Amino acid sequence: MPASPEQTLRRLTLIVALQWTGATLGLPLLPLFLEHRGGTPSVIGVIQASFFIAGVATQYLMGHVADRFGRRRILITSLVVYGFASMTYLLPFHAPWFALTRAFQGASASAFEVAALSAVSALFPEARRGRAISRILAAQLFGVAIGPLIGVAVNVNALGWAFFVTGLISLGAALRSTHLDLGESDFTSGPLIRLRWNRQLVGALVAASASGMTVGVYEACWTLLMHAHHASTLQIRLSWTMFAVPWVALSRVGGWLADHANRRAIALIGLFNGAFFLALYPHIHSNVALVSLGSLEAVATSLSMPSVSSLLTQGAHDRELSRRQGLSSTASTASLALAAAFSGVLFTKNPALPFTLVAVTSATLASTTLWWWRNVHGRISA
Repeated sequence: MPASPEQTLRRLTLIVALQWTGATLGLPLLPLFLEHRGGTPSVIGVIQASFFIAGVATQYLMGHVADRFGRRRILITSLVVYGFASMTYLLPFHAPWFALTRAFQGASASAFEVAALSAVSALFPEARRGRAISRILAAQLFGVAIGPLIGVAVNVNALGWAFFVTGLISLGAALRSTHLDLGESDFTSGPLIRLRWNRQLVGALVAASASGMTVGVYEACWTLLMHAHHASTLQIRLSWTMFAVPWVALSRVGGWLADHANRRAIALIGLFNGAFFLALYPHIHSNVALVSLGSLEAVATSLSMPSVSSLLTQGAHDRELSRRQGLSSTASTASLALAAAFSGVLFTKNPALPFTLVAVTSATLASTTLWWWRNVHGRISA
């Protein structure tokens, strides 16, 4: 008897949580690991960037392949590739070789995200889609919250084994995915329908870019900002965890709002909320306040992201869902990488500069969705 959409969602949520937990297990110490393998700061920067570059280069392609041949194949293949790539950290390579490892990890992680989110969109009608997507987003943040904490017990010398465990987790998740029904019963061998470009899709891509830019600043400068305020390592780790906790706790509420309230309004509030806090942080000089404000920011973010994701696929044909998700992931990742690349340089000139500049840019992009989404129905009828 085939699994119901709800059963499939539960299994997929577990797989997402396991994959993200494994993916973030060793990340806090990765730069030190690469340094021990002979990596200079510039080499380490290239290795870290290769993860995002590979994602940008492959996300839409993986979405196209998923729409053409099925999401389950992409999901399983991405987990297998990520698993074996993670295991290479045990090999006695010099640092530059790990650029290939990070590239394979970036490409496979991106493909996995595209397949998982488009599958959920296919399995649930639009009136329930926000709540379903919110559970996937919560699973991602759950992994982000506990992965680094588990990794505290791992030292740099044992990091290769931590990534090996990550690989095993990913391969185990692939095995659990082999019998998943990801809403592909009507896939045929015929040609794909054309991707329908409209204002709604463009607005969703603009929103993804605005959100990605803010994350890019945090990736490059958040730890530097707290370090400049003499934060301890524990405080820095705790700041990331405390951002994730409200997201995990409230994302289902955000999903309910996406299905019952005006998605456009909620999405816009969330985007402006991110820009506001981004501009505020460099002017706060208490580490306790920074951690607390991060949790407060996460409340509005968790309530709005299901609406942004739902607007991306609202009214779309089943066999264009993965391409839409691929475009959104590409826009978000590219903006993240671009913002991260420039933020580090700007931070050395003035710590407030990257936060302020990207906050203004993100808010400006968010404002344009008022035009892009002006004719989009914000409320979905059951």
